[in-house]
Amino acid sequence: MGASRPVIGITCYVEPASYTVWRTPAALLPYAYVEHVARAGGQPVILPPAGAPAELAGRLDGLIIAGGGDVDPARYGHAAHERTGFVRPFRDEAEFALAAAALEAGLPFLGICRGMQVLNVLLGGSLHQHVPDVVGHSGHAPAPGEFGHLPVRVAPGSRLAAVLGGHTAETAHYHHQAADRLGAGLAVCATAEDGTVEAVELPGLPLTLGVQWHPETGRDGHLFEALVAAATSGRPVGMVSPEHR
Repeated sequence: MGASRPVIGITCYVEPASYTVWRTPAALLPYAYVEHVARAGGQPVILPPAGAPAELAGRLDGLIIAGGGDVDPARYGHAAHERTGFVRPFRDEAEFALAAAALEAGLPFLGICRGMQVLNVLLGGSLHQHVPDVVGHSGHAPAPGEFGHLPVRVAPGSRLAAVLGGHTAETAHYHHQAADRLGAGLAVCATAEDGTVEAVELPGLPLTLGVQWHPETGRDGHLFEALVAAATSGRPVGMVSPEHR
């Protein structure tokens, strides 16, 4: 019998949803996340923001904090901007606790869009609450339900550059917030042409990455493959202390 697949937890939304004859609150996730993890050789497990998700860190081999609504700006000491929206305090509570436990355990970690913002704020960073106010255009989220397609510059020598195999990438964006003050220990590893931080990493760890774009929407599975590979090779323990948070 072959080795079992590494278990990759993926956080999810809780929102009203319609399917077949039903309309009801649902724990849901774009299925592309699941497909990418399975294609990369992992066993995807969807993690709803309920119960005590931080206790799951010891049962997982890797973690994805998925996209979603805005992080409550009170978590980084700011009042809410008029364009900040879709804040879900129960999701913040669950994901911040889970992400903290994952970092403390050295669990391979990939934050996608909101997930990158959770990582940054968890480590003491802050966010630009409305990117168009900073860069003067809406290319990172052109319209509701419409992805922007902007190139990003990847830092040479970064872990992300090794994963993507190059220093530039064309990516699908759908975010109106982005990192402002960086969290402790984080390094910027990709930026957009307008200077927006598009990816961060914790140097020295096998894989702790946050990307502001949506890799699940494309065919390129390099980020998911890297996460699964790191999860397969084993988990270093205790790489980020509680004080680092």
